[in-house]
Amino acid sequence: MAKIKSFEKYYQDYENWFNKYPLVYQSELKAVGYFIDSSKKVVEIGIGSGRFAEPLGIKEGVEPSYEMRKIAHKRGLNAEFGVAEQLPLEDNAYDQALMVTTICFVDDPETSLEEMRRILKTGGEVIIGFVDRESPLGQRYQDHRDESRFYSEAQFFSADEIGDMLVHHGFSEIKFVQTLFSPLDEIYSVHGVKEGYGEGSFVVARGVKEE
Repeated sequence: MAKIKSFEKYYQDYENWFNKYPLVYQSELKAVGYFIDSSKKVVEIGIGSGRFAEPLGIKEGVEPSYEMRKIAHKRGLNAEFGVAEQLPLEDNAYDQALMVTTICFVDDPETSLEEMRRILKTGGEVIIGFVDRESPLGQRYQDHRDESRFYSEAQFFSADEIGDMLVHHGFSEIKFVQTLFSPLDEIYSVHGVKEGYGEGSFVVARGVKEE
């Protein structure tokens, strides 16, 4: 829970980032939306202020930050208090469970993935959006983490590590897409979405819950 202090104190800075980098945001949104089916029952873990949930048609989420939940509520979202390691959600209840840039902030990623598996129906999908540690942006965030209000306590993962964790926790049919193929300050249009990883800094992984 200590990692949410920055989001409680600097929530307006978080919101301002999306306004500062609108093309980056739209590129990431496009990549996450590659897997989302809003006609199904979807929940976002770490819904934050609802920046991804609202445009993707996701109505429900879990978020530990009070200030973030307030903004999400203003966006018409059902943001419930909770942490990824102990979700206040029923077993086998969802078709898709989304987590965007949250995996690097949770206290226990392994338990968080196990909880997401618990709440998914058999055949349901876990969707993880993250900055690839091996990418230029991932390296930049790591090298300057002590200068960041948000990333100083973050734990970054490579795409391979995320894939391995998904398999370890009973997910199959692992698929990746990627975007952000230039430095943030050199993105002058919305970037496309490409399958795989290793080129784009922002990666989205999808895994299917096995029986």
